[in-house]
Amino acid sequence: MQMQLKDLGRGFSQPALCSQSVFRHALGALSRPASLQILEAAGALQGMQPPQGAHPAAAALLLALLDQDCKLWLSAGFMHSDAAAWLRFHTGCAVVSDLAEADFVWVAVASELPPLSSFSQGSAEYPDQSATCIVQVDGLQTPAPALAWALSGPGVKGSAQLQVDGLGAEFLAQRRASQLHFPCGVDFLLTHGQTFVGLPRSTHIQG
Repeated sequence: MQMQLKDLGRGFSQPALCSQSVFRHALGALSRPASLQILEAAGALQGMQPPQGAHPAAAALLLALLDQDCKLWLSAGFMHSDAAAWLRFHTGCAVVSDLAEADFVWVAVASELPPLSSFSQGSAEYPDQSATCIVQVDGLQTPAPALAWALSGPGVKGSAQLQVDGLGAEFLAQRRASQLHFPCGVDFLLTHGQTFVGLPRSTHIQG
C-alpha cells in the first residue's frame, strides 16, 4: 500500500535549529565515545513524529545528517514501516537496496545488523567515503558494570565503560577485523529511545 503524504508524521518543528542541535550532539558522541547523548522531548524532539519502529534519537539523527545527496539502506525491520517515505520526504535522500552503495545504514534491531564486511568502507585515499551505521539497541548505560565494554582511543580519557544491550561478541569480532584496515571502516551511532552514543572507527573495545 502506497503511503500518502498526508499520512506521514511530522519532522523537526524548526528544521534549521533542530538539525543544528542534533548535529552538535552527534559530533559530541563521535568525538567523545561512550558519552551518553540525550535529546530532550522539549527540545529537538518536540513535535516530531518518528516512523513506526523508530527510536526518537535515531530518527532525529537521520533528519539532521541526511540530505538529497545521501543514499540510505534500511534493515528488514523497517520493511512495513513508513521510514523510507518519511525520510525521503523530509530529507530528500535516496533509499537503496544495495548495502555497499549506502552512505548511511539504519538498523531497526541489533540482530538485523549485516556483516560489517558488506558495508562501504571508504578507501585509503578517501576514508571519509564510508558508511555511518545507526543501530537501535535494547539498552545503553554509562558508567556501566564491570563486565561491560571498555573503550579506549581518541576522545576517551584512559578507559570508559559502556554497556550495550543487544550487541555481543560477534559484533566485536567483526569490528576488530575491520579496524585492521584503518583509516577505512564504519562509524556507529547506537540509539535507545531518546539517547545515543558514538563508536567511531578509531575507538578500541575490550569486552
